[in-house]
Amino acid sequence: MSVQELPWWARMFDLTGRVAVVTGGSRGIGRALVLAFAAAGADVVVSSRKLDACQEVAREVERTTGRRALAVAAHVGRWDDCDRLVDTTYAEFGRCDVLVNNAGMSPLYPELTSISEEYWDKVSAVNLKGPFRLGVRVGARMAASDGGSIINVSTIGSLRPGADELVYACAKAGLNALTIGLAEAFGPRVRANAILPGGVATDIAEAWTDEQRERAAALTTMGRIGVPDDLVGAALWLAGDASAWVSGILVRVDGGTYRQTS
Repeated sequence: MSVQELPWWARMFDLTGRVAVVTGGSRGIGRALVLAFAAAGADVVVSSRKLDACQEVAREVERTTGRRALAVAAHVGRWDDCDRLVDTTYAEFGRCDVLVNNAGMSPLYPELTSISEEYWDKVSAVNLKGPFRLGVRVGARMAASDGGSIINVSTIGSLRPGADELVYACAKAGLNALTIGLAEAFGPRVRANAILPGGVATDIAEAWTDEQRERAAALTTMGRIGVPDDLVGAALWLAGDASAWVSGILVRVDGGTYRQTS
């Protein structure tokens, strides 16, 4: 069945002919989004610090979906790497229609007084500085061409931070602000939105204690922590035409952890 033969509602989620770049794309939420975008018809750029891990996911994409997948090693906390990722994407594909700033890190620390300047700078660089650079460079090029969608993966902790991940929450709160600013800076051709996951079983959560896992599950109305595939629906919605009039919003995908009326 061709794209034109799809029901109108299915075409709203179809990404055929588009190119999606996902940072932190070799595992966890990023990997789930890469596979979903490719299944929806997009060619994908898989980026993370480890080239071999990116290549493994790229091979999986090409084997299972037939879409083109490019692996690019990049440390998003370094602007030179961000620039190389952008330049490589445009050199290979000539466009970027969806940018997902998903790469993140939040190493555990024993107490707030133990946090060093090096720790602060490292966490802030990956979670905020890199997305700023990528969002500005890609957003400007999107705005000058066919437009596109920027999706920032934040955290529910940016709205209700705790002492055990405070630096991470501060950086992600900045990412929320960046999202709103990018929506204004590059609209109307570019949409910028953020997804705020709750506790999700990713590599970051592997360091959690049983008590932390139980506490995270108890905070939800769903009775469990999330899995990477729980983020796919929101990302596909924000990436494609189904959200054509949606920009500058923070979408909570947290199993009902953060409940409010406005």
